[in-house]
Amino acid sequence: MSTITSISPTAGPASGGTSVTVTGTGFTGPLTVRFGSTATTFTVNSSTQLTAIAPGGTGTVQVTVTDSGGTSNGVPYTYLPVPSLTSVSPTQGPTTGGNTVTLTGTDLTGVTAVSFGGTAATSFTVVSNTQITAVAPAGTGIVQITVTAPGGTSNGATYIYVVVPTITSISPTTGPASGGTSVTVTGTGFTGPLTVRFGTTATTFTVNSSTQLTAIAPGGTGTVQVTVTGSGGASNGVSYTYV
Repeated sequence: MSTITSISPTAGPASGGTSVTVTGTGFTGPLTVRFGSTATTFTVNSSTQLTAIAPGGTGTVQVTVTDSGGTSNGVPYTYLPVPSLTSVSPTQGPTTGGNTVTLTGTDLTGVTAVSFGGTAATSFTVVSNTQITAVAPAGTGIVQITVTAPGGTSNGATYIYVVVPTITSISPTTGPASGGTSVTVTGTGFTGPLTVRFGTTATTFTVNSSTQLTAIAPGGTGTVQVTVTGSGGASNGVSYTYV
């Protein structure tokens, strides 16, 4: 009767397909190799070694070899769970990357890689079995965040790269200290939730298009910077002078 002294590796993904080396004695004649109750394909290398392909499964099962003399002892093989993602926060960030994203899900303890649309996260930290924090790399458009562990790669969670607004000009560039001047702001990326500020003071505005908006200058003094802030971050500043 065959005996098993060791197997390598002792764990693999739930989807199966791992090549497992089984070492022991008596691997001669007609044999059957099972992972739990599931028979699988294998190649006999010698009377003391064979290579089996792990079938799909879950949990921890016993690997056994059965020959005409009976069934060997069992050696544990563990199926590793595939991680999954349930949410991402925030769901968007600047195209330049650099913001910290919290990933929530299950079976995250063994995660070895985090990807934003195929690009590796700048860095990541496994906080717990249900949470990871990752620093987004630079990117564009809508991508899927995935995490990879020995058990496999998770489902994707949507993340949107948002363009940072830019200002090319404002008109007029001056107005009374009492405020109330209608200022046309020209630039790019004027989409989504926006905030327009004259210095540190937010003001009312109307978005005319993705390249133009009209803001009402609040009261103020001196020269301040007009900025537009969107989900991707704050634009450059353009000078506006109170006269």
